[in-house]
Amino acid sequence: MFEVSLLEIEQWVAGFLWPLFRVASFFMAIPLIGSSLVPGRIRLGLSLLVTMLLVPVLPPMPLFDGFSLQSYLIIAQQILIGAAMGFMVQLLLQVFVVGGQLISTQMGLGFASVSDPVNGVSVVVLSQFFLQLTMLLFLAMNGHLVMIDALAQSFVRIPVGLNGIDQSIFIEVARTGGWMFASALLMALPAITALLVINFAFGIITKAAPQLNIFAIGFPFTMLMGLLIAWVSLGGLLGQYQRIAGEALERISQVFLAGG
Repeated sequence: MFEVSLLEIEQWVAGFLWPLFRVASFFMAIPLIGSSLVPGRIRLGLSLLVTMLLVPVLPPMPLFDGFSLQSYLIIAQQILIGAAMGFMVQLLLQVFVVGGQLISTQMGLGFASVSDPVNGVSVVVLSQFFLQLTMLLFLAMNGHLVMIDALAQSFVRIPVGLNGIDQSIFIEVARTGGWMFASALLMALPAITALLVINFAFGIITKAAPQLNIFAIGFPFTMLMGLLIAWVSLGGLLGQYQRIAGEALERISQVFLAGG
């Protein structure tokens, strides 16, 4: 007769729950899936499905008493790791949001904002446009599959256990915010430079002919040229996305996957 002890059942459940906390927190923070547009039941179901597929190929899970303090520390650790990985993926898309904000401010469209249903905040129109394009590129280039693969490899680099995490990981995650602003500025630099030259030319004309009301035509002309520059720059958006996505994946690999 097949008999299963209570201890074996606890071990089986623990072997499934430890990865589940990391996977579920990752899906709560990752773009698209972790947005408020996706119901919580779907995110939970997806987390359970991915965890069921990952458990057979993961390293052996440690054994802890389910009601001990160590178990709660392990749960908090797994939630932090999964949320940190999802946050770094979130920064990849926010690069284009910040870049669009910089361009819009320079061209005079900083006041034109719309409600972002994904994040529940108001963003400028150009940033929302860039965000939608990058989301489509992220899905079209199987970015979600790459991140699930990185999540599976993170269990080898940072195994489940109290000794598997390093404080430098969260320091590097915080430093990624500086990389986001630097990448956004680099992405928006061509458009900002072109608009700066236009504004500089209007300033010279105003100085040379003060009697002319240059600002009456300067503002709409700058806005029109900004839209034209944004349209022309769409041709290089794919190259910009590939470069920024490559840098983001490299940083994620250095932080979570190095040494695996």
